[in-house]
Amino acid sequence: MRVLAAMSGGVDSAVAAARAVEAGHDVVGVHLALSRMPGTLRTGSRGCCTIEDSRDAWRACDVLGIPYYVWDFSERFKEDVVQDFIDEYAAGRTPNPCMRCNERIKFAALLEKAIALGFDAVCTGHYAKVISDADGNPELHRAADWAKDQSYVLGVLTHEQLKHSMFPLADTPSKAEVRAEAERRGLSVANKPDSHDICFIPDGDTAGWLAEKIEMTTGDVVDESGAKVGEHPGANAFTVGQRRGLKLGTPAADGKPRFVLEIRPKENKVVVGPEALLAIDEIRGIKVSWAGLPIAEVPTGEEFPCYAQVRAHGDPVPAKAHMERADGGDGGTGAVATNGGQGNLVVTLTEPLRGVAPGQTVVLYQGTRVLGQATIDTARSLQRAAL
Repeated sequence: MRVLAAMSGGVDSAVAAARAVEAGHDVVGVHLALSRMPGTLRTGSRGCCTIEDSRDAWRACDVLGIPYYVWDFSERFKEDVVQDFIDEYAAGRTPNPCMRCNERIKFAALLEKAIALGFDAVCTGHYAKVISDADGNPELHRAADWAKDQSYVLGVLTHEQLKHSMFPLADTPSKAEVRAEAERRGLSVANKPDSHDICFIPDGDTAGWLAEKIEMTTGDVVDESGAKVGEHPGANAFTVGQRRGLKLGTPAADGKPRFVLEIRPKENKVVVGPEALLAIDEIRGIKVSWAGLPIAEVPTGEEFPCYAQVRAHGDPVPAKAHMERADGGDGGTGAVATNGGQGNLVVTLTEPLRGVAPGQTVVLYQGTRVLGQATIDTARSLQRAAL
């Protein structure tokens, strides 16, 4: 096949490209320039997609003997990922920029351009697996190494995108093996640190970065009953589950720490309460999509068993889910049957999850298979609702 290898400049994408070459594919490497800030450099493991990363990607392609290009996706990234991140926080939600980047950049804009240029697939260094069912339809599954599994952030991929996705690291048992392989192949990135934190906030100070982008207005901090217990410098600086930085002058009645339970941007209020009220029993999701073809229960609105995961490295918990029409009715022809349809996902958690925030992504699994995902619109605590 003609394969476009997305080269981030890290060890995973370099080894993935090497394996694609070794498998006999016609491979071309491409690095995505996501920022127009000249001189931007990585600091250890903080940040990614920098000039340094571009050079590392070029060196890897040179060793592999494949063509190398840099594609400028900076404007698309700024609009679809960075601005989305700002807008979501301004609305009181907690977004996942890596999910948006995979959805809108790496497997939308990049894949669209790759197919237009005659490529059959896009190869990346993600730890995930694509398996074909008996009819040849692609399914997204967890990688062999669950500790490095990245199927969560790929949960936004559609049936059509999975048909053109290649993950050569799917069956690799550990990251140590990837690094050892890179060393054997003479790739200079063999010992390069993994990137972490948000790539466009390399110093890790999300609150400080947002303060420069969103107008912060002081407001009230209230408890679960609505009584004022303090003031905040700006509701957008907080996130559900946060404990530090509240600076409350009035102690809780039980003397225990209080946590952020809810952000109300329209009222400019931050609601705090005991840790027990962070336990969420029900999630309602919007912008639903299915990773491959949806299972049989989806179009009819029937409830189905699954596991729900709300963080990239969070533990999945048992749950039951069903589709609900946007008007609130269950099932019927109005339920979502394909990617991009209209409807809401309702997930009832058998085991409560702590600190779930609107804006996060819930990804559903059955065994190792990713069923699909939704953006969390509301997260409900039955205990809190009973108060």
